[in-house]
Amino acid sequence: MTAIVKLERVCKDYGQGDVVVHAVRDVSLEIQQGTFAAVAGPSGSGKTTMLNIISGLDRLTSGRVFVDGQEISSRSDSWLSRIRRERIGFVFQAFNLLPVLTAFENAEYVLMLQGVAVAERRRRVMAMLERVGLASLADRFPRELSGGQQQRVAVARAMVPEPALILADEPTANLDSQTGASLLDLMLELNREKGTTFLFSSHDPSVLGRARRLIRLADGRVVADESPDLPPRA
Repeated sequence: MTAIVKLERVCKDYGQGDVVVHAVRDVSLEIQQGTFAAVAGPSGSGKTTMLNIISGLDRLTSGRVFVDGQEISSRSDSWLSRIRRERIGFVFQAFNLLPVLTAFENAEYVLMLQGVAVAERRRRVMAMLERVGLASLADRFPRELSGGQQQRVAVARAMVPEPALILADEPTANLDSQTGASLLDLMLELNREKGTTFLFSSHDPSVLGRARRLIRLADGRVVADESPDLPPRA
């Protein structure tokens, strides 16, 4: 199976001099295409930093990162922006919807940046809003939607460009348990139907219980790596 993400001895430090935080320490791992994986650990363990490294939002201190077969470690900001636009989707804890755009327009936004024709944009966006149960609310603004509905728009926005990889940073943190579980089931269905790779950072038991690959971090290091295809490592 093809690795969609590969980290080779990755380190990320913040600060300088006597005040240095080793956020990620010597991490090497691969995430296979089509998997539904989670990075778990307590606050400060390096979960969000790892996702930011994979997306190119954070620059490495040392090591190498490959996404979809391409090394991203030393690429320009413009190149990284293009890869994020074309190959990586994001679902954030705080939803990060644009408040002046409707649900439809938020989901459509990346397709506009990609230069997709108007008719094709409408077809793809409405099909995905239907899939996430929000077709009837396409003209609503974020302030007119519940938290769960806003996060479903965020999932639609991430899925519409058909990326190879979706990074979800604590996507259920601002949702009640029932809404969060419903959202996770939706993402798992999309993973199975579309073959899109999902990588979460989370400490939510609902996320961890659904993950087919569970990578545990402590103090920036991988301390356990568990999946049906890999024997547990501690």
